Amino acid sequence: MSGENDLIKLYSGRILALAAEMPHTKRLDAPDATVKKRSPLCGSTVTVDVVLADGRIADFAQDVKACALGQAAASVVGSNVIGRSLADIHAARDALKVMLKEDGPTPPAPFDELEVLRPARDYKNRHASIMLALDATAEAMEQAAQASCA
Repeated sequence: MSGENDLIKLYSGRILALAAEMPHTKRLDAPDATVKKRSPLCGSTVTVDVVLADGRIADFAQDVKACALGQAAASVVGSNVIGRSLADIHAARDALKVMLKEDGPTPPAPFDELEVLRPARDYKNRHASIMLALDATAEAMEQAAQASCA
């Protein structure tokens, strides 16, 4: 029973609020790149559209089919992604991974609200879902940058 109570505590009010407030949920008409990522363990998916200008995200959209934890992560990403460079996205993604796997520091601003997901470090089966939005965003930016160089 304590395991179930711990899981209930994991889904805090703030995580549920973030999941409900997800921005940029309408797909883009003409993205520079689109990437869909899926967590094989739980089946969560995130599809990201990006438009780049001068190496930074100028427009962004996401279609998120994930648990509340994955939705909360996507909400934080979506709220802060416009104007960010690939280096910014990599820094946030790498820091989130270390925070979840090694109880490392909170991801850097403006993605520091991902701290709310720190309690999920004990639920390894949820990590992939939490990582989807940043993984998809990074890959979409990489694809868009490659396409603009071709």
